[in-house]
Amino acid sequence: MTDAQRAVLECWVRRRKTAQAFAQRSRIVLECADRHSIMEVSRRLGTTADTIRTWRRRFLERGLDGLCDAPRPGVSRKITNVDVERVIV
Repeated sequence: MTDAQRAVLECWVRRRKTAQAFAQRSRIVLECADRHSIMEVSRRLGTTADTIRTWRRRFLERGLDGLCDAPRPGVSRKITNVDVERVIV
């Protein structure tokens, strides 16, 4: 992990508007970067070892982009963002 990546991850963890799932992924990667074992990170963060392995692997493969949600399978939305904004306004 580079210093720049660490700085971004720490920012995401501290930022109040970061989605909790995204902040949790950032915490996982930071804990793993500090050379804690998977089981120790799992215990500290209250999640499963499989979850730790998943996010660590995705970070190693794709960097910071690997922590973002992948598009879900299924039918695309029929209502566009423009339509949603128009209804709200």
